[in-house]
Amino acid sequence: MRRGERKLREPDLGVLTGQLLFAVQEELFATLADQGHPGLRPQTGLVLAYLDAEGSRATELARRCGQHKQVVGKVIDELEALGYVERRPDPADRRAKLVVPTPRGLDQMARSDAILAAVEQRHAEAVGADAYAAFKEVFAYLARRQRAWRDGTAAAR
Repeated sequence: MRRGERKLREPDLGVLTGQLLFAVQEELFATLADQGHPGLRPQTGLVLAYLDAEGSRATELARRCGQHKQVVGKVIDELEALGYVERRPDPADRRAKLVVPTPRGLDQMARSDAILAAVEQRHAEAVGADAYAAFKEVFAYLARRQRAWRDGTAAAR
């Protein structure tokens, strides 16, 4: 190796995770655009990925996606303007609001589920169903451990 050259290393967990995330997002949002949902972007996935069909409180969405309530609130505003969600009073607590998907939002949610199922099926076929299931199990475990580190819980150790 010559002076000043860097030795190429194998990508670390952060790089690999980012590559996978960005590639999945690119396919998901391009396919959604082709299927009639062109205004969506990865940031809107912060809300849509965690939104219950019956509606969810913004505070719960923020907790699920790990973002600040202010960030989630801006995404909800954007999705409301695009016609994907609406805010309604929460029947369980009149002071609270639910973020509820509109028919357009429900269509997007169903299409996203189908697109991601097809992506997963394609990967399972490429590496084998058992290997893919094991990968998902380990990946989910690592995601939980990493979140536990942020939360300061013992599971991170």
